[in-house]
Parts: sequence; structure tokens; C-alpha cells
Amino acid sequence: MMDGDVTVNAADIARLADVGRAAVSNWRKRFDDFPEPVGGTASSPAFSFAEVEDWLRRHNRYVEVTPIERLWQRLRAITDDLRLSEAVGFAGSVLLHQKQDPSLDAKALFKHLSATAPEGLDVNAELVRAIVEVGRVEGPVAAFDSICDRYVDLHSRRLLATPRDVAQLMARLGGTAGRVVLDPSCGIGTLLLESSGARMLGQDLSASASRLAAIRLQLHGHDSRVETGDSLRADVFAGEQADVVICTPPFNERSWGYEELTNDPRWEYGLPPRGESELAWVQHCLVRVRPGGLVVIMMPGVAASRRPGRRVRGNLLRAGALRAIITLSTGAAPASSGAPDLWVLRRPEPGVQPPSDVLMVNAGEDLPLAEMAWKAFCSGKDLPEGSNSVRIIDLLDEEVDLTTSQRTSIRPDPSSFSALYEKATALVKSLTSILPRVSATQGHEPVMSSIGELARAGVVTILQGPLKLPGKGELPVLTAKDLLLGRAPTGRSAVAPGLALIERNDVVAPVVTGSGSIPRVMTEAGAVLGPQLLLIRTDPARLDPHFLAGCLRATGSSSFRLGSSMRLDPRRARLPRLPIDEQRRYGEAFRQLLAYEDATRALREISDNLVAAGIEGLFDGRLYPE
Repeated sequence: MMDGDVTVNAADIARLADVGRAAVSNWRKRFDDFPEPVGGTASSPAFSFAEVEDWLRRHNRYVEVTPIERLWQRLRAITDDLRLSEAVGFAGSVLLHQKQDPSLDAKALFKHLSATAPEGLDVNAELVRAIVEVGRVEGPVAAFDSICDRYVDLHSRRLLATPRDVAQLMARLGGTAGRVVLDPSCGIGTLLLESSGARMLGQDLSASASRLAAIRLQLHGHDSRVETGDSLRADVFAGEQADVVICTPPFNERSWGYEELTNDPRWEYGLPPRGESELAWVQHCLVRVRPGGLVVIMMPGVAASRRPGRRVRGNLLRAGALRAIITLSTGAAPASSGAPDLWVLRRPEPGVQPPSDVLMVNAGEDLPLAEMAWKAFCSGKDLPEGSNSVRIIDLLDEEVDLTTSQRTSIRPDPSSFSALYEKATALVKSLTSILPRVSATQGHEPVMSSIGELARAGVVTILQGPLKLPGKGELPVLTAKDLLLGRAPTGRSAVAPGLALIERNDVVAPVVTGSGSIPRVMTEAGAVLGPQLLLIRTDPARLDPHFLAGCLRATGSSSFRLGSSMRLDPRRARLPRLPIDEQRRYGEAFRQLLAYEDATRALREISDNLVAAGIEGLFDGRLYPE
């Protein structure tokens, strides 16, 4: 199959050219010679791979296509997108055999596997040779992970692939490492791969998904068993109990088996209503975990408050089975536009007194908050802001509403009034010393340079964080949230090629400038750059980093519109041409202004708590006006 027979969509082109999809859409409008679609639909057109490559070269936008990208396009070319999982599975089989016996060449593998290839799949010796070559260069495991990532991106609306950072959080909450782990709705194995379990069990209704999950787990060398089937109607693991169950079930399934499963013994906490399939999955997971074992399950946010499910929710609370509800950000659940919850449950142990409280966390995008709150809750320590321990008896009203936003507002402690007063007073006194001394001057138009020009001159180096982190590990990662709050890195990643290591005096800025984050000059080295962040490293003898950070904050022309936000194009950012000594004077003023902004933000937070603590204390008699 020649490259000319391969088609690509807008997302593929964006990946090939290392740009956003909006840029591809813009090219189609601006350039009359952009290739015409050769297939697809009006909303998702397909283009000739060869024509797109030629156009990118002619317009100096070409980025060398990697062997894995070429292989992916060839896999897409041998079948239609509806059967693409079969092509991906075949590539996985080749790579698995290559890993198990590296001495096998492409000819032997084709002879061995061609007979077992799915009917109608255009498999030939050249394709197998391409798979083997990519496996040799990338390694069979990394090659198949890359193929699966592209497959998930293409079919994100149909596949229940939990985002990697959320999957890692679920695994840590459940304490899956070294345990027997079950995922009864495993999809292509994302949760199981992140679990680090000693033995992994999976089941999925889709035969193609379960096959891909099995291949992925085998390639990673895990002791695993993956089966095909409907876990609610035909549970392959009936009678077995895992140490931990993690699951992202399908949401809002009305045909989950309500009629035929009405008298099923799994419904210990009540028959799940017809429209509450997720409560059936919760109880199924509890049956499949040993007494005292944990279940971490993704739930739609509305499952915490829908009236039909209040009886089951109440029974889960009374039995002490439901231990935590953690609200995540919109988009954290696959194929869902709402903000989901993670429910953490523990199967009650006979003879053990049920607990009297439940943890509620409004984490949003701050995934480390969820883990910190869960660890503090389990150890009896003080909970971080954004989380709360709620008495179960207070939840057992007529609605049994478990929405976290109503329960995570922390009431002020009047006893903290004096400490807050001292902090506020000291901070107010320091504000005037933080501000720089500046004077008005006659405005003039300075000579400007762009960062693109400085990059070509070797004055700056521009790096960008990865789209996805490579996986769990101990390497600290600076996240976009860390940059916004001006705090130490909270993310974690495994060591992998291509990560951008932060050095002292690097300037880090958000990719999306409407996110609230501001450019900052790094004061500590050792962390790596997280997703949605840019790093600009200067030659300090020619460009002051604080001067650069201030100019980035001031520059508006370096961004292009992205919905309601602006996406930073660092090469277009402009800054005045000044001698280095002059830059440093301006840079120090910029630094003081940004420090003043951080101080006033902290003062606002302290002031809010101070006022709330004072009013609460005066009202209930714990404070007295002098």
C-alpha cells in the first residue's frame, strides 16, 4: 500500500505539522491550493496523505513524519474506521510476537500471522515489515502504546478510555499497586495499565476492546486475564473477589438489564432504578471486591442527586460502604461533557462498626487535592481546603443529595481570627515596599524584536510541555495549576525522552493565556514542564528573564483567538530592543509588580477568611468587640 492511497483527517494533519486543529482549519480557508478532500464527511473530511505532505513542504510547514506516524496511516488505509480496531489488534499481535521472540523476522511473522488476520483486512508482507521495523526502532511496547493513543484520539467519542492522569489518580486512591485488581468495564485496558497490580482481571462487552486490552497488558508483561462479555448480565468472574476494583462504566445506559436482573442477589443496597445503570455498576463492583477492599468508580455528577437513586445512595451511606465523593472537572470522564465524580467505596467487613462520616472533595482540575484529602481523611489529619468530612446522618434526608459543592465550603474558625489579623497587618505593611518606584516619561515607540528573531539568533530557546505525560513516576512536574498559584510542582511523571527539564531563571508561561495563569521566572530547578505550558530559556548575558516575563505579560499580539481564550504563539511575541543593563532595570520593576500582584492575591484570600471568622465569632459569642 503506497502512501498516496492513505488518507488523513484534520487532527492527523495538525499532528503532522505540530500545530493545533484551528491552524489546519485556517489553512483551508486562506490557501486556495490546500488539498481538496478525497473522502470522509462534510464535518470530518479526509485528505490524501501524499498531497498534504507535498503542500506542507511547499509552504515550509513540513515536519518530518515519524515512522510510527506513517505506520498509523497505513493501518488506517487497510480498512475503514469502523473496523480499525482489527487493524490495531493485528499490529499488536505482530509486536507481541516480536517481543516474545526477537529473532523472528518480518517474513516469518507474516507467514505465521497472516492466516489469523481478520477476514477482509488488507494484510500483506510489506505492512508486517513496516510494523516490525517500527517495533525494532521504538520497542514493541512503546510502538503499540503510540498506536493505541492514536486510536483513542480518533474514536474518543466511542471508546471509554479514561484520561491518563485521572486513571493514575483512581489507581492511587484504590492503592492498587501489588494487588489483585479487577476492571469489569475495562475498555482497552487504560485503568488496568495504570494500576501496577500484581494480577489484573478485565472484562468488556466489546470483543475488539477486550482483545486490545489483553494485548496491551501482555506487552507490558503483566499477569493478566481479559475476557469478553457483559459484566452485569454474564459476569465471567462470578465467585472471584479482587483486592481492589477500579471502573469507568458506561453512563446513562437504559438497556443495562433491569428486567432480567430484578431479583439479582447483587442488589444488596436496593434495586437500581431503570435509569440509574451506574448504581448497578457500583453494587456489582462491591460484590467483586473482598470485605474491606476498595472500589474506585467514575460516576456522572447527576448520580449524586437524582431522586430515583436516593434509596440506594442512602443504604450505601448507612452501611458505611460509601467513603468519599470527589468531583472532577468537566471532560474528565470519557465521552461525557459533564463534570464527573469519583466514588470511593469500601466493602463492609462483618462485625466492624460502620463509619459516621464521608469525605467530600471539590477537586476540579486539581487532582493532587483529591489524593491529599483522601490520605488526610484516612489518617485522621486536617483536611485541605476544598474538602470536608460530612456526617452521614446529615446526608440522610429526603433527597440524600451528595453534591460536593454544597458540602465543601469550610466554615471559618473564629479562633483563627487573631492569627489572620496578624498576617493581614504584616502583609499590608509590606505592600508599599514591594511596589517599584517608577516615574512618568514622554511616550515613544521603541524599536521591537520578536522572540522568533531572538530564537534564530540563539538568544532564547523555546520548549513546550508534552500533550500527555509518559506515566507514573517520581519526577516532579510543574502543572498549569502550579503556575497559576505560584506553588511548588505537584505533578509526577516517569523519566522519558523528550521531557523539558526546568532550570533556574527559565520563563514558564501558559499556552492558553486566558486561563488566569501568568508568566513566571522559575526560582528552582529540577522539575519538568507539564502539559499546556511553554518554557523560554534565555541567554542571561543578552536577555534578562524578568524583562522577558514582563513583556510576555504585556504582549497581546502574540496570541490568537481560541474560543473565549487566547493561545500564545511565543515566536510572535514582541519586546523592546534595549541594552542588557536597561533590560535588568525594567526586569526588576516587572518582577516587583508581579510580586505585588501575588501579595495582593494572598491578601484578598486572608481578608475573606478574616472577615468571615470575625463575623462568625461575633455572632456566636466566641469574639467580643473591645
